[in-house]
Amino acid sequence: MKLLLINVVCGTGSTGRICTDIAKEYEAQGLEVKIAYGRQTYVPEQYRKYAIRIGTDMDVKLHAVYTRITDRHGFGSKNATKHFLKWAEEFDPDILWLHNIHGYYVNIELLFQWIKERPGMYVKWTLHDCWSFTGHCIHFATVNCMQWKTHCEHCIEKKRYPASYGKDNCFQNFERKKDAFTGVKNMQLIVPSKWLATLVKESFLKEYPIKVVYNTIDHKIFKPTASNFRERYGMQNKKIILGVSNTWNERKGFYDFLKLRTMLDESYVVVMVGLNDQQLKHLPKGITAIKKTNDPRELAQIYTAADLFVNPTYEDNYPTVNLEAQACGTPVITYNTGGCMETLSNEKSMAIDVGNIEELYASIVSLQEKRF
Repeated sequence: MKLLLINVVCGTGSTGRICTDIAKEYEAQGLEVKIAYGRQTYVPEQYRKYAIRIGTDMDVKLHAVYTRITDRHGFGSKNATKHFLKWAEEFDPDILWLHNIHGYYVNIELLFQWIKERPGMYVKWTLHDCWSFTGHCIHFATVNCMQWKTHCEHCIEKKRYPASYGKDNCFQNFERKKDAFTGVKNMQLIVPSKWLATLVKESFLKEYPIKVVYNTIDHKIFKPTASNFRERYGMQNKKIILGVSNTWNERKGFYDFLKLRTMLDESYVVVMVGLNDQQLKHLPKGITAIKKTNDPRELAQIYTAADLFVNPTYEDNYPTVNLEAQACGTPVITYNTGGCMETLSNEKSMAIDVGNIEELYASIVSLQEKRF
């Protein structure tokens, strides 16, 4: 039997690692497995045997420009998708497992037309956010928008990913997504949180069976891992507050971390992993910045060295960074949004009110005073 996974990345980031974990599991069961991906040319060496690239960097850039101008994300990349589907037809998978199909790399109408032409193929689709059933956005909690329950008309999140600065096309996007995504024979939806399952059951995707399967991590990698991280950065006698994100922005709590730094005294150091070059230039004193790492073992060392992992995300589904930190023995404080509460397993971990910096600060101090 053959399994084909489709995701925006392969072997990097949370969804990329989820896909490679699935690939290893199914390969061990005797299946032939491939992962089609569209973003980032880098794939860790051990996963290159699975990797099939959809399109090129130029295709991604053109799809992004198309989105910026037209607000029709997911409807570009026609030639790249046609070329990929020709390969997929020859590969002839028995099982197709979709993950993130947004990200400027695949044409969703062509993809689902191909899927509907193969009614004997078993289809799984793991939803990592809300993009599949909205006219534009991937999350809507912070603006409390409920248009998606009936029909998206006008998007108040148009300038956020997948950002567009031209005409608002969320009404048409909603129609085209609904036409493309509904009516698939033999498709199972998988969601990583009970929170997201509740939303999907109220959307146009409610015709499909929905199963909650919590994301997992590789506990052979994410476990208490000794290192010289503290010595290397001169933090031997400090309380380390850690934040990790694949992309830092306002929604991920970037500015909350900056404000938190001003509130904590000099006995604390703040470490942020995943910052881009522009953010590195404007970081205040007292924050140690580490650029994105694609080495999960290095990440496990950083998690273990920290005293506390802080995840001030404003919108999230089921963040695996919380799982990774706790697996390394580090408690988590996160905002109580989406499925974040469902990720907590460490007895010292907690979820607090979204955006409440004062409560975040007080919780950090209280937890650290008990530890030291």
